[in-house]
Amino acid sequence: MKATDQRQEHTGSYYAASVNEKIEYPSLEGAVTVDVCVVGGGFTGVSTALSLAERGYSVAIVEANRIGWGASGRNGGQLINGITGLDKVQKQHGDGVADMIEAIRWRGNDLIRERVAKYNIDCDLKNGFVEVANKPSQVRWLEAYAEERERLNTGHKWELWDRDQTCENLGTEAFHGGFACYRDGHVHPLNLCIGEAKAAAGLGVKIFEQSPVTDIKHGAKPIVKTANGSVEADSVVLAGNAYSQFEPKHLSNLVFPAGSYIVATEPLSEEVVNTINPLDVAVCDLNEVVDYYRLSADNRLLYGGACNYSGRDPASIKSYIFPRMKKVYPQLKDITIEYEWGGKIGIVLRRIPTVGRIENNIYYCQGYSGHGVCASHVMGEVMADAVTGTMERFDLFAEMKHFRMPGSQWMGNQIIALGMLYYKLMDRL
Repeated sequence: MKATDQRQEHTGSYYAASVNEKIEYPSLEGAVTVDVCVVGGGFTGVSTALSLAERGYSVAIVEANRIGWGASGRNGGQLINGITGLDKVQKQHGDGVADMIEAIRWRGNDLIRERVAKYNIDCDLKNGFVEVANKPSQVRWLEAYAEERERLNTGHKWELWDRDQTCENLGTEAFHGGFACYRDGHVHPLNLCIGEAKAAAGLGVKIFEQSPVTDIKHGAKPIVKTANGSVEADSVVLAGNAYSQFEPKHLSNLVFPAGSYIVATEPLSEEVVNTINPLDVAVCDLNEVVDYYRLSADNRLLYGGACNYSGRDPASIKSYIFPRMKKVYPQLKDITIEYEWGGKIGIVLRRIPTVGRIENNIYYCQGYSGHGVCASHVMGEVMADAVTGTMERFDLFAEMKHFRMPGSQWMGNQIIALGMLYYKLMDRL
C-alpha cells in the first residue's frame, strides 16, 4: 500500500476551540519496538493503550492526524450506558452471561469517572442524561425500560418523567415524556481524550501523531509501517473505527461511515439556561434518526443529529441542523450559531461492534453505531484484556455474526441510506 499524505489538524469545532492543552506529539521517525502497537488515537485506541500501560506493558499509539481527531473529539459528548446490541449478545449467549452483560453496560461510565478522578482530567464532566419521547408510542417504551431498571435494582438514581415534568425540566413542549438517568451524563470529549492520552504518555506510552500507517506486515511480531518509520510489536490493535481502511480481506463492508453534525450557539444567558435546561442534563430523543443536545460549560447549546448515511455531507451544517433545533426551542430562533462541524461515525448493520483478531496477534474493534463514548472506553479495556490473555468479555463480541454488505463501500452506504428512509418515515408517524 502506498503512503498518502492526508494529515489534518482538528476540525473547526467548539471542542477544538476550547481545548485545555494543545499537546503535540512527534511523528514516527525510525524503528520502535514495543509490546503492543495501537493504530488510532481516538477513545478506543487511547483507552486500550492506557489500560495496557497501567498493567505494565510497553505501548505505542500511531495516529494519522491528532489525538481525538475523529469522532472521539467531535461527538455530542453524551455519556450513555451500554453498547449497542447488548440484547442481541445476551440472546445469542444465553442468560448465563446476564450479569457480565450488566457489568459491561455500566463499565464505560465508571471507567471514565475513575480516570477523570485518578488523572485529574479537566473535561467538564456532569451527571444526568435524559431519553425523551417524541410521540406517545415512545412513552410506552420508556415505561417498560423503567420497569426493567426497577427489576434489576441497580441502585443508581433515575426518574421517569411525564409530559408536564419533561416540559418543565427541558423548557419545551416537543416531548411527551422522558427517562432521566443520573449515572449517565455528559463531557467535553476532546478534552477527555487529550487528558487520557496525556495520562498514557505519563505512564510511558509512546504517542506518534501525523503518522498515517501505510502497511501492516503480519508475522510472529507484526510491523506497523509509516512513511518514515515502523513499530514492531508482539500484538497490534486496530482502533481506527469509521476511518480505518486496513485488513480489507477481513474487515471490508462491515462498518460504514455515516455523517453526524453539530452546531454550537453563542453563550446563552443564565435566564435562558434556567428556562431550557435547569438540570444541566444531556438529552437524546428516541427516534431511529436521533437528535441530541446538551449545554457546554460556558452555556452554549450544542445541538446535533440528522445522521446522514449516504456519504454526502450537507452544503451547510447550520442550515441542516438549526431548523431541527428551532422545532424544539422556537424561542432560540434569533440566536447566533458560532460553530458548526461534522464527522464520521461507524455504523454496523446489526448495531453490534465488530470485534475479533487476525492471525492471533492483530486485534480489532470498531463500529459503535453512534453510541461510542462509553462503549469505546469499556471496549478498550476489553481489548487490553484480550491482548494479555483474558478472553471472556472479548469472546462475547468476537463470536457474534455480522453481515457483510456486497459491493463497494459506496454502494453499501446507498443501500443503508435507502433503508433509513423507512425509519425516517416511521419517526414521523
